[in-house]
Amino acid sequence: MDIAAAPDLPPFRPRFPWLTGDLQTLANRLVPPLAGLGATSSERLRLPMDDGSGDTLLAVLDRPPQDSGGPVLILIHGLTGCESSAYMLNTARHFLTLGHPVLRLNLRGAGPSRPVCGDIYYAGRSQDFRAVLRLLPQELVARGLVAIGFSLGGNMLLKYLGEEGAAAPLKAAVTVCAPIDLSATCQYMLRARNWPYHRYIIAMMKREATGEGARLTAAERAAILGSRNVWEYDDRFIAPRHGFAGAEDYYEKNKALRFMPAIRTPTLVIASADDPWIPVSIYRSFPWQANAALVPLLPAGGGHVGFHTAGSAVPWHDRAIEHFIRGRSP
Repeated sequence: MDIAAAPDLPPFRPRFPWLTGDLQTLANRLVPPLAGLGATSSERLRLPMDDGSGDTLLAVLDRPPQDSGGPVLILIHGLTGCESSAYMLNTARHFLTLGHPVLRLNLRGAGPSRPVCGDIYYAGRSQDFRAVLRLLPQELVARGLVAIGFSLGGNMLLKYLGEEGAAAPLKAAVTVCAPIDLSATCQYMLRARNWPYHRYIIAMMKREATGEGARLTAAERAAILGSRNVWEYDDRFIAPRHGFAGAEDYYEKNKALRFMPAIRTPTLVIASADDPWIPVSIYRSFPWQANAALVPLLPAGGGHVGFHTAGSAVPWHDRAIEHFIRGRSP
């Protein structure tokens, strides 16, 4: 599946030595992002949530050295990510070079938002994104908004778009390697071959959930620290904390697949067939032809939010996003 509107987008070819899906995935950790973004200015935005929690989401607004007048890009990180994740910095750098302002959003309790949030994000917390859009300065909204969600942030974004339908105030949207079926993704991650990934991720989740600022009961803290895997963490902490009956109830009610048929915003959906964390079968079985707003892009390689392509320091998914946005400019 490809982008019919961008025939000049080169196909994905892995860059040596990142020749497999696992190596593409690991490259984000093994290769540090380039220093600096090339922004003329970066400012901290504080986005107080209006749900009575007292929580405040933090974001960074980066402005380009030469402003193209194009839409503002809102970047949404994945599980245990934040504004300084390698993929967030790489995408921000590329689009700043193209003249777009970029907003790097920290979800509730993530990264710099952890000390000022008692609660924490989850895969379907679309109400927070809805609140963020209401709080953005009008000068940003007036330019047009394009949201880009990575991994878990992509699932949340697709859920939001389906909930809003034609009322979504976005010019376009993109997801990269989103776990659109949460239960299937969890089981895929728990395969024996993924134990190194899983051990790292569950340790990061526990550190994030119990970090400075977290409001936890003694029972919740014990549930977090005692969880042996992601499913147990979701079943014992995330689900009861946010009103779900258990992990499977949480997964079923928040998976993007339930909401994607109602999306009316032009949305590019990128996933790789060799993603070691997310099964490509959940993408291949979706009836894409039934919703013209959704554009699937499913290359054979790229790993999980990798797409380190031959002949370019710019990740291939960022080139694909560039083509998609350009194809929707007036």
